[in-house]
Amino acid sequence: MPSCDGIREEFIRCMLRSECVFIKRHSVAECVTNKELESLVPNHCHLLRQSLFDCKRGLIDMRRRMRGVPNAGIKISQKQDDSSKWDS
Repeated sequence: MPSCDGIREEFIRCMLRSECVFIKRHSVAECVTNKELESLVPNHCHLLRQSLFDCKRGLIDMRRRMRGVPNAGIKISQKQDDSSKWDS
């Protein structure tokens, strides 16, 4: 099964070497979430973060993604008929 470990390790290494963490001594979480500290993080780390997000999203069960939104194809009239069963 594919894994995102390589990208995750590279992202962590990049963040630990960034000015925000290495020089200013902020935590990685602070550097990632705080908009003011974002400028201290190199663009390469931002790209790695996006790659990690895309990798994790790609690990989602493909069958569920292909099925779409549940009950999206049911007509409103069918929903109303089903709901009348529960009213009594």
